[in-house]
Amino acid sequence: MKRLEISGKTGQSVIMVGEKLANLSRYIPPSDKVVVITDTHVGELYYRLFPRGETIRIGTGEAVKNLTTVQQIYERLVALEAGRTAFIVGIGGGVVCDIAGFVASTYLRGVRFGFAATTLLSQVDASVGGKNGVNFGGYKNMVGVFRQPEFVLCDPALLTTLPEKERLSGFGEIVKHAAIGDRTSFEFLENGYEKALQLDPEVIEHLVYSSVVLKAAIVNRDATEQGERRILNFGHTFGHAVEIITGLTHGEAVGLGMAAACRLSLKKRMLSRQAGERVIRLIGKFNLPVRIRLDRKAILDALRRDKKREGGSIHFVLLQDVGRAVIEPVPLVELEEMVADLFETP
Repeated sequence: MKRLEISGKTGQSVIMVGEKLANLSRYIPPSDKVVVITDTHVGELYYRLFPRGETIRIGTGEAVKNLTTVQQIYERLVALEAGRTAFIVGIGGGVVCDIAGFVASTYLRGVRFGFAATTLLSQVDASVGGKNGVNFGGYKNMVGVFRQPEFVLCDPALLTTLPEKERLSGFGEIVKHAAIGDRTSFEFLENGYEKALQLDPEVIEHLVYSSVVLKAAIVNRDATEQGERRILNFGHTFGHAVEIITGLTHGEAVGLGMAAACRLSLKKRMLSRQAGERVIRLIGKFNLPVRIRLDRKAILDALRRDKKREGGSIHFVLLQDVGRAVIEPVPLVELEEMVADLFETP
């Protein structure tokens, strides 16, 4: 097992890569009530490994990531007489971790919480960094807070039960981390993508840990996304828009978003064609889409609702080279002119 500590304005967190879900109880502090928040699928698969306490099960998918679900959990917590010394554990993927973290951060003005991340995406991204939130009114992650879980347990053995699409979704974020700030990991992915796709234990542990190290370093320097942390949004501006209008998985949408961001970087003459093609080729090696036919009006409407928008521009993450990203305001008018070239529009 490898341990990594994140320490910042929003709290301290210990990430444990390679620890078993069966050992989760060791990390839960003394509490008058332990409440597990999970989804129906994870609950069916792993309930026997859960720590003793109460369990609240929610549905699956982005459709349940809203204030209605949060309200239902609040009502259960009140019925369970959970007080300020309660400890909440989110066991699941990104949706569960986002909801559990938001609930724990707001119930009784904040109770302690931790995560056991059960998907590759949540292990490398969603459960790390202290972002907790839900969707609202068609806007992704519009309502939320910054607060670190006390721990994140990442058990690679859980990944074997994931559907292929969910595994690929996680690889999308791993490629993102390498592309924006870790050239060594990028080269490792280029050479070892076949073993990664086969979930080779050593390769997966290396990739998860490398991703967490990069993200943790950025989060430690910019906990509330005032500057540098914005580079973690590489591929997400277009990706979130695609996710909203197509129903693709997060990783598929981010793969498309990264490919589009590379093309935009090329058009702005910030990135060499060779480097851009390397990134797009690696995205494709992980069976993620790099081109899609989209309705131009729909994609522009979604971009206008992006929470990173300020006035007539969006803080956009572009690449200068493999492993080197920059943040630049891009006018919406400029994006509107380029959308047809960045994707494929009717």
